[in-house]
Amino acid sequence: MGKISFVFLNQKTRSAPTNWPIVGMLPELIQNIHRSHDYVTEILKESGGTFEFKGPLFGNMDMVITCDPANIQHIFSKKFSNYPKGPEFRKIFEILGDGIFNADFELWELHRRTTLSLMSHENFYGSLERTVWQKVETGLIPVLDYFCKQGTDFDMQDVLQRFSFDSTCQFFLNYDPGSLSPDLPNVPCEKALSDALEPLFHRHIVPKSVWKVQKWLEIGNEKKLLEAWKAFDDFIYPHISVEGNQGKDNDVNVFASFKNAYEESDLKFSGDLTHFLRDTFLGLLFAGRDSLSSSLTWFFWLISKNPWVEIKIQEEIETVLQIKRNENWRFFSVEESHKLVYLHAALCETLRLFPPIALELKAPTEPDIFPGGNICVDQNTKVIISFYSTGRMESVWGEDCLEFKPDRWILPGGQRVKHESSFKFPAFNAGPRTCPGKKMAFIQMKMVAATIMHHFQVQVLESHLVAPRDAVMLKAKNGLKVKLSRKVHGIEA
Repeated sequence: MGKISFVFLNQKTRSAPTNWPIVGMLPELIQNIHRSHDYVTEILKESGGTFEFKGPLFGNMDMVITCDPANIQHIFSKKFSNYPKGPEFRKIFEILGDGIFNADFELWELHRRTTLSLMSHENFYGSLERTVWQKVETGLIPVLDYFCKQGTDFDMQDVLQRFSFDSTCQFFLNYDPGSLSPDLPNVPCEKALSDALEPLFHRHIVPKSVWKVQKWLEIGNEKKLLEAWKAFDDFIYPHISVEGNQGKDNDVNVFASFKNAYEESDLKFSGDLTHFLRDTFLGLLFAGRDSLSSSLTWFFWLISKNPWVEIKIQEEIETVLQIKRNENWRFFSVEESHKLVYLHAALCETLRLFPPIALELKAPTEPDIFPGGNICVDQNTKVIISFYSTGRMESVWGEDCLEFKPDRWILPGGQRVKHESSFKFPAFNAGPRTCPGKKMAFIQMKMVAATIMHHFQVQVLESHLVAPRDAVMLKAKNGLKVKLSRKVHGIEA
C-alpha cells in the first residue's frame, strides 16, 4: 500500500508584484484574481511569510498580508485588544450586522458567553447527535442512494451544503427547510449563502469606492449581495418572531438564550431584539452550513487522490466501532466518535490545507510593530491574515507541506491526535477568538464522513477541475462532481 503524494500549487518561483506609479500593485492582483489564494501564497513563500502590498494612489488599499504563525500569535493573542474586527471589517460584512463574526469588545463577549453557555448545557451534544443522525437517515442516505441508482454524476458539494443547511436550521431554529431531497429544490436562503461569499471576498481586494458605487447602482457583485441579503431576511425573520419561537421543549433553546442575553445586556445595539436575533442566527447559519460542507467537500476530494487514507479510515471504523464488513451500519454516539483517531487526523490534515475561512481582516487601533521589528503598521492599516497560506509554508509544516499526510497528526502509539498551536493551525481561528464550535464541528464531520464511506464508494470525475473558489469561505470553485457505487455491508457492490 504505497503513499500517494498530491501537490496543490505550481512550484514555480514568482517575483513580487511590481509597484507601478499611480496604480501600485493592483494590476497584477487583478491579473491573478481568478487564483487569488494560491497567488498570495506564492508571494508569501517568497517573502518569508509577510508582504507589504501597495495599492493605487488615493485608493486606501495599502495593506500588510501575512501567514506567519508568530504574527498570527501577535495579532490574535498577545496584542488581541489592539486588533479588533474594526469599522472596516463591519463595513465589508455589514450583512452580518451585530452577529458574532462582526462583534468586538463587549458585544463579542456577550455572543461568546452565550454560545459557551449553550454548549455546556447537559443536553447540547445529545440534541446535536439526534439532529445529525435524523438528517443522515431521512435526507443524506436517501439522496445519495437516488443518485447511485440513477448512475448519474452529481455535485457532492451541493448535497453536503444542503445537508448542513437543513441540519443547522433544525438544530438552531427548530425548523427543517427540506432543501435536501432528490429533486434538489431551490431554497433561496440556502443558495444565497453561497452567492454572498464572492462579493464579500471582492470587497477585500477592490477599492471601497468601486464597490460602494456598485452597491448604489445595484449592479455587479453588489447586486448579488443585495439579493442575498433579501433572501436571508425573508427566511430568518418568520422563524424568529419573539411571540412565535419557543424553541424545543426540554432541550437546548438557542432562541431563548440569545433573547435573554439581549434583554439583560446594557449594550447599545444597531437594531431591536428581532434584528439582533436575525444577525445572530444568520451568523450561526454561515458557520454551521459552510464550515461543515466545505471541509467535507475537500476531505472527499483528498481521499479520492489518496486511496490509502480511505482504506485506513475504513479499517478504523471496523475496529473501533466494531462494525464488521458483514454487518449493517449503526449510528454511533458522540463519545464513540472521539475514538476515531485516524479519521480525526485526516480531517485535521484537510483543514490544514483547506481551512473553511481562508483569510481574515484586522486593523490595529494603535500603531504596532510585528515580531522581528521589520514590519510597522500604522493605525487602521489593513492587515490580511491568510490562513490558507499558513498550511502551505515549508517553514511551518516542513518540506512535505503540500502533501496530504494524516499520519503527521498521530502521536507515537497511534492512540491520540497530536495537538498543534492554533497559530500554526488556524483553521478554527486563533487566540481568544478560537471558534467555540470546534468540538461540535469534528463530531458532525465524523458522523457524515464515516456514514458515506461505509455505504458508498465515491469516485471524483477525472475530467472535473477542482480548485479553490475566490471567496471568503473556501469552497470548490466548480463543485465536486462525483459518481457513487453502493457498498453492501462494507463491500463494494
